This record gives sequence, structure tokens and C-alpha cells, in this order.
Amino acid sequence: MDSLTQVLKAYGDAWCEADADKRRALLGIAWADDGLYQDPGSEARGRDSLHAHIGRVHAQFPGARIELTSGVDAHHDRIRFAWRMVMTDGTVPVQGVDFGRVGVDGRLTEIIGYFGAQPPEA
Repeated sequence: MDSLTQVLKAYGDAWCEADADKRRALLGIAWADDGLYQDPGSEARGRDSLHAHIGRVHAQFPGARIELTSGVDAHHDRIRFAWRMVMTDGTVPVQGVDFGRVGVDGRLTEIIGYFGAQPPEA
């Protein structure tokens, strides 16, 4: 398993981890100290802020898990991948695509997420 695959696995596992200590350890593997996370409704700057944000998502969507729905596209220090949130009953309340940046140490320094399907062409 290459380092990017390991980092993305730890990042995805962090989103699925309800235990705060385990989630913090996973983010230590995957997320830069000063990383930036943004989606349409939130922003987290730094590992502690992202850890807290994921905790709030767990409180809002108990038992939900995040699944990749695509492979990871990578070039230079950039990545993109698609994902969905799956509830315990199998429903999917949100899906999206994330664009990111990988730092020189291999950890994620930025994830910018978009929710929903691509907008239709004008």
C-alpha cells in the first residue's frame, strides 16, 4: 500500500470513527497540523478543528459512515475523489466530491468539498 493510499484510508477512517481518541490518532496520520477543510456549510483550520467538526457530524448523523464512490485521481500535489454518506438504514443523505492537496510529508493539507451532483451545463 503506497503512502497516499494509507493517508486517505486513515482520513476516511477518521470520518467513520465515533471514538474521539481513535479519531484523533487517525487524523495524526492523515491530516497536517494546520490543514484546511472546507465544505459548503463549514470550515475547519487545523487538526483539532477538523477533529471537532467530525465529532459534530457524528452527533448529527449517528452511525453514519463515509464511503468512497470513486478512485482517487492524483497529480502533482493535488487529489480528487467522490464519496457518499451512508446511514445505518442504507439511505444516502449526502454525496459529493472532494479536491485536496498533499503536503511534502504526505499528509493532507487541504480538502475542499462539494455536495451533490455536478450542476447541469448552462
